[in-house]
Parts: sequence; C-alpha cells; structure tokens
Amino acid sequence: MPYLFTSESVSEGHPDKVADQISDALIDHFLAFDAESKVACETLVTTGQVVLAGEVKSKAYLDVQTIARDVIKRIGYTKSEYMFEANSCGVFSAIHEQSADINQGVDRKKKEEQGAGDQGMMFGYATNETEDYMPLALDLAHKILIELAELRRENKQIKYLRPDAKSQVTLEYNDHNQPIRIDAIVVSTQHDDFDEEGKMLDKIKKDIVNILIPRVKKKYKKFANLFNDKIQYHINPTGKFVIGGPHGDTGLTGRKIIVDTYGGKGAHGGGAFSGKDPSKVDRSAAYATRHIAKNLVAAGVADEVLVQVSYAIGVAQPMGIYINTYGSSKVDMSDGEIAKIVEGIFDMRPYFIEQRLKLRNPIYSETASYGHMGRKNEVVTKVFTTPDGKEKKVKVELFTWEKLDYVPKVKKAFNLK
Repeated sequence: MPYLFTSESVSEGHPDKVADQISDALIDHFLAFDAESKVACETLVTTGQVVLAGEVKSKAYLDVQTIARDVIKRIGYTKSEYMFEANSCGVFSAIHEQSADINQGVDRKKKEEQGAGDQGMMFGYATNETEDYMPLALDLAHKILIELAELRRENKQIKYLRPDAKSQVTLEYNDHNQPIRIDAIVVSTQHDDFDEEGKMLDKIKKDIVNILIPRVKKKYKKFANLFNDKIQYHINPTGKFVIGGPHGDTGLTGRKIIVDTYGGKGAHGGGAFSGKDPSKVDRSAAYATRHIAKNLVAAGVADEVLVQVSYAIGVAQPMGIYINTYGSSKVDMSDGEIAKIVEGIFDMRPYFIEQRLKLRNPIYSETASYGHMGRKNEVVTKVFTTPDGKEKKVKVELFTWEKLDYVPKVKKAFNLK
C-alpha cells in the first residue's frame, strides 16, 4: 500500500546549528594544532550570548572567543537588529580539563588497543534511492536550505532573507518503496520586516515557489518528474518570522541528530556528533557504520542496509555488529550471515576506525550544517591561526566515510561481479 514519509532539515543559521558549528570549529582548531586532542565541547547560544562548556585534554591553546565570533560572522549574524551579532555578543568559556578517570579508559600504551570513549550503540544507513545513497526526503530538505542560503548570500533575486530557516519534505512511496510524488514542501525562513504583513507573506511564497524550487529541481534530473503543480506548499505558515536565530530560540549543541543523519530513516543510537573528537564512538562509529552501509549497497549486497555497532566504555572490541537489509538482500544469506562477513572486512576497533577514515584531522566544521552523511568527499586546504597570529595550513580529506573504496573488497567477500 502506498505511504507518505517526511524528513526535515534546518539551516546553518538555526540556533541549534549555530551551536553545532561553534563546537566543531573548536574541535578543528584543537586537532589542527594537536592531533591527539581529546575534546567534548558543548555550546549554548541565546540573545547576545554564547556559552562554551566542556572537557579538553590538549597541548593546543586557543582563542575560543575569536573562533566563536568567526563562525557567527560566516553564518551571517552581522547586524545588530538580529539581537545576536558576531562582534558584539558575549562569549563565556567554562571549558576545563578532561577527567583522568575517563581518559584512562581510552588511552593505551598500544594505540591499537585504544578503548571506546563511551558505551552505546551507533547506526549507519544507506539506500540506493539517490546517487549519494541517502533517503530522498532528507536529501531534498537539505538541498532546499543550501540553495536558500546561496540566494541569501547572492542578495540579488531575494534580498530580504535572514540566516534562520527550516524545511520539510513529504514524499509518497509506492508498494515497491519507490518515491513517486512530492506531496508537500514546508519552508519557514527568517526575513527582514515588511511594511504590510499580507504583501510580505504573498511575496515570500511566490519567491520560494518561483525562484528557489526551480533551482532545487535542476539538481534532481532523475526526480524532476516528482516536482509538479499539485505539491502542497506551506511557506512561513505561522506568518511573520522576523525574530529568529538565537534571539528567537536558545540553541544547544547536539539537538538536531536526525537532521544530521538520515531524516528518520534507518535508526539512531541517540548520541550527538558535534563537539566530540573521534575517540568518542558516538561520532567515529556512526561514520564507520555509514561507510559500511554505503559500500554494501554500492557493491550490490542489498538495496537498503542498516548497520548497528555497540561498545562498552574503555573496551576496544565492539559488543557486536547487526545488519538489517529490510528484505532487500541480493545475496543468498541471512542478515546475520552478512554481519559475520562484514566483521571480517571492517575492523571496528576505535583506533582502526580513526586510521581508516583519517578522523584525527580538522575535518569537522563542514559536517556541522546540512547533514554529516551523503556529503561530497574531497580534499581541501584549511587555514588555522594561533592566538599569537601564526597561520597553519592543513591539507585534509573531507567526508572520508562517503568513499566507495571498499566496494571491491565487499564484492570479493560476497562473490559479486
């Protein structure tokens, strides 16, 4: 029977995402100057204020105020009327040294025996629904806001946009779990004040439908037929949205974990990513399970795969690996048998995850908005500055967990051509 499925996304200017981006900028700076840094950093943003708190073990010394302000400026909070502005907001730091009790469970004389930074279960998911092996509803929701941010920065076709925004996409699927129609699109965007509220709402709706959506449609040639004049649009459905960002709502690190992953498809273990160095398996193992799921689907093992891994704090070897192919398996094996083979291909001890995916590099700022999964794997050069003004250039590979580098190994293990 056909069914509807919905996913949402939030923009880089959403208060929770502002917090995520500040936390991950701190992670990147610590790792840039000390690759062995252990960091757990939380950020709170509200009217005119940024609060940083967390635990750190690092040789690096950072100007956390400047880092936070640079992130806020890049996002676009640069006007006093936003009531949260990069140069004038207060930045309070309560970051302190990491507990030795926790650290003794992670660090080992032999690096390969490094224990998990915490207990818990992590999930990775992939589907052949889109070219980047992501669920289409979430992919669309992200792309809508990425294009909206581009329009805001261009400041040509739409000149009243402010940084805070949310999107939501509802798809109709057929009996074969294939998307056949976009049922509804929701876009709520912060905007400058208008003289007349009625004219304002009418203009925003026309601009979103006639300017933004065609730009998004161009990115989806495969699914162009899903865009039609029967889509229900809900554009700023509550009306006026002038007050937004951290002034409208307090933002906290780690409150958008479904936006960060698969939009409600698959599963989530509950642990946030941003603000954590890769010794925290909440982050590193979630990336590793995505890497496994994507390579399994790309190799033709199944059309859809969910991977779970679980850990005990301080223990290197995972408690177990679980695979669910949702009945879409293309190999003559049970999901349990598939999991056994996967265990032999991918070493899921924390140290080996860090090495395989090059996670002890400053690669995290780019993950902190528009999702950690389904992103473009590329090599970039990043520049970091010490408090005394010295620059350090670092060449890094982003989104390594999106690589299809294990497809040949998977095909060989499962006797696939």
